[in-house]
Amino acid sequence: MKIVDPRIRLEELATGASVSLAGLSAMLGRGPAYLQQWVRYGRPRHLAERDRRRLADFFGVAEGELGGEAGAPSAWRVPRLDVAASAGPGALVEGEAMLGLDTVPADTARSLGLKQGETAIIRVAGDSMAPGLLDGDRLLIDQTARTPDARGGVYVVRIDGVLLVKRVRRERGRLVVGSDNPDAAAVPGGSVEVIGRAVWQMRRPV
Repeated sequence: MKIVDPRIRLEELATGASVSLAGLSAMLGRGPAYLQQWVRYGRPRHLAERDRRRLADFFGVAEGELGGEAGAPSAWRVPRLDVAASAGPGALVEGEAMLGLDTVPADTARSLGLKQGETAIIRVAGDSMAPGLLDGDRLLIDQTARTPDARGGVYVVRIDGVLLVKRVRRERGRLVVGSDNPDAAAVPGGSVEVIGRAVWQMRRPV
């Protein structure tokens, strides 16, 4: 298989789509000469990952054609589970069947320190974590992050079979689970199982 220089490949793609390098640079939020300098003089040596991904998405090609890792996807497909992490009274969970797959930008996932196969997406139900989290929000969960520290964070927990999204911190060797909404009902007592930490909030614009 012939390997084409990514700078030559970008020129070919731009010519084929009748777009200028200056126009593509503007799309990336860069100065008008950004891509021309890369194509003509190799400066910068490599495109920034974000820029390469946006160009690959724009032209519908793999990032490997523009200097990225061969075959590296520009987006992750993350399982969306058939559960709602209640931010209200709580939802009993009998299973966690996969509803489908959602797309998460690969560079976003990597910037969050995530690894493929260790994430899931769940939906928030209720308003006890308002105004930060609203009913219907989707949360990207890092299933390897199960040890809250003293600073705490937003976690999905299971308390006696009830799945909740709450703010959790460790205090004097025990987990403290609470809501952000001061008007929310008290968190039920019981043994706390940490499912994972919410690392990214996915909300459709309103």
